[in-house]
Amino acid sequence: MSVSFRYRAATLEGQAVEGTLQAPSRQAVLDQLHRQRLYPMAVEEVTGPSSGRRRWRQSRSSAIAVWTRNAATLVGAGMPLDRVLAFSADTAGHEGVSATLRSVQRSVQEGATLSDALSRHPRYFGPLFVAMVSAGEESGALDAVLDRLADHLDESAEFRSQVQAALLYPALMALVSAVGVTVLLVVVVPRFSAILRDVGGTLPFSTRLLVGISLVLSKAWWLWLLLLAGGAYAIYAAANDPARLRAWHRQRLAWPWTGELELKFGAARLTRTLGLLLKSGIPVLSALRIARGSVPNLALGEDIARAVTVVAEGSALAPALAGVFPPMAVQMIAVGEESGRLDDLCLRVADAYDGEVRRAMRTAVALVEPAMIILFGILVGFVALAMLQAIYSINSSAF
Repeated sequence: MSVSFRYRAATLEGQAVEGTLQAPSRQAVLDQLHRQRLYPMAVEEVTGPSSGRRRWRQSRSSAIAVWTRNAATLVGAGMPLDRVLAFSADTAGHEGVSATLRSVQRSVQEGATLSDALSRHPRYFGPLFVAMVSAGEESGALDAVLDRLADHLDESAEFRSQVQAALLYPALMALVSAVGVTVLLVVVVPRFSAILRDVGGTLPFSTRLLVGISLVLSKAWWLWLLLLAGGAYAIYAAANDPARLRAWHRQRLAWPWTGELELKFGAARLTRTLGLLLKSGIPVLSALRIARGSVPNLALGEDIARAVTVVAEGSALAPALAGVFPPMAVQMIAVGEESGRLDDLCLRVADAYDGEVRRAMRTAVALVEPAMIILFGILVGFVALAMLQAIYSINSSAF
């Protein structure tokens, strides 16, 4: 059964081509475009009556990842760089990325290298991106480096989407639970307590506790607002104080389970970036300095900076990272240095720790969901029990 697919592709001359094809699968469309010597930029299935001509819209990170992949394809096909940039600017699918690529094209036409032109836009192209492109230009393997970068960006985007998807359901459950409990305490309980006051009598402790919590929430709302504003200000002040922020990050590393998980995540980020840079031909010391910026934990980044200093003084990398990263990572790096395969071993460490982080996230989500259900059930059960005890107490005193 054939399905309609809309495609956007480039010719060897750098011209954009759009159209539709009937094919049984997306891969069949890609094969057909390659036979026509067209280089696909986007292919998606046409669904519904409103699927006419439309423009693609993407997030900034997705647009950069797609551009990197397409640039690798077009450069590998022999298209001149300025044509690649001109075509990419017209089909980027993101206004900011499109404007940046036009600026990069002008810089390249004026004589700048691609890496120099990209370095002028750090918001879109970070140190890793610029360093790898520079290495690709020097080695004459720019298409292979861009393809490797595209793989890295795709893997990073996939990891972020998996984490976001894993945290979405618990976050929604927490929101629904908080709203449900708040409605019970602010709306239901005050009406119930008014009825109890009219009836009179002594209320059980659980009912008095429930009514007290309800009064605090409903009558002293200004206090909660003040506490919320104070907490937001405290968080903002701490986030803008580097010393306090580093201390907070250092403390997080000492937490049970989550601290180990954050350490492994930082190790995965550093070793993956380091491995990519080394594969692109960048020296170890320069690669390590660039890779340090990929670690989000400031305290861990500080430890890595000290390791960079030790390596600059002549030490091997593995001893410099001992005590900073988990023993397995240090041992793998040591084996890589001894065997001359440090780039491969770094990527293998990154794959191993990325897998551990993903599994830990799935386990945590699997435990959080029933825990939140139980917690919400306990809260609702307490409210129901307090009300029933009050009703039973009133009925007992009446008879």
